[in-house]
Amino acid sequence: MIQEYLSEVEANIQAACQKAGRNRDEVTLIAVSKTQSNRVIQEAYDAGLRVFGENKVQELVQKYNCLPKDIAWHMIGHLQTNKVKSIVDKAVLIHSVDSLRLAEVIERECAKHGIIANVLLEVNVAEEKSKFGFAEKEVKDAVKEIAKFQHISIQGLMTIAPFVDNAETNRPIFSKLRKLLVDINREKIDNVTMRILSMGMTNDYRVAIEEGATMVRIGTGVFGARYYGTEVFDKN
Repeated sequence: MIQEYLSEVEANIQAACQKAGRNRDEVTLIAVSKTQSNRVIQEAYDAGLRVFGENKVQELVQKYNCLPKDIAWHMIGHLQTNKVKSIVDKAVLIHSVDSLRLAEVIERECAKHGIIANVLLEVNVAEEKSKFGFAEKEVKDAVKEIAKFQHISIQGLMTIAPFVDNAETNRPIFSKLRKLLVDINREKIDNVTMRILSMGMTNDYRVAIEEGATMVRIGTGVFGARYYGTEVFDKN
C-alpha cells in the first residue's frame, strides 16, 4: 500500500516541479512517520524512502536506535529545551528552532559533543496563535544572533501553514517565506547558508513546490490516515 501512495506522491512532486520549471532533484520528500510503527517505517524504507521526520523526541530516539542506520532523521516538531540533548547527535536537521533560548541550548549541547547542528528557523508566517515560530519581523535579527554560535549552522527556514481545504489559500504564505529567505541571503551573513525552504504538507505540498519549497513534509500522503481511537487525523 505504501508503494502505491508513494507513487502518487512522486507523480505529484514531478508534476509540480515541471509546472514551476524546476528539477525534481531540488525537492526532498520527508516522510512524516510520527505515530507509525517500526514495521510500517521499515516498509516505507523498503519502498525506497530514506528521509523521515518525527515530531517527538522520544519517538525519534526509539526509531533511530531500532531502524536502519542510513535513515536520515529530521526533527520537525516543536523541540523543548530539556529534550535537546537527546537528539542533537541523531537528527541530521532540526526544522523547528523557534527561539533564541532554544538555539542557545542547542549550541551548548553540540559543544559538549563536538558537533555542529544543522537547523532551520521556524517562522510563523500565518501569525497563528496556536503555532510556534518567529514572527516575520523578528527573523533577520534572530538569524544574525544565532549565526554567532560556533556549533550551529543555519540552513534555511521552515513554516507550518494553516490546514485548509483549498491549497491555493496557502500560496501567499509560501511566497512570503521564499521572499524572506531571498532577503536574508542578500545580507550575506557569515555561517548562514539559507538554501532550504521546508514548507508544504499533504494537503498543499504541490503549491509549496511551485513557490520554491526544497523540502516537503508528507505523512498521510505516504502512510495513509492515522487513527487515534475513533478519530482520524490527516493534516500532515
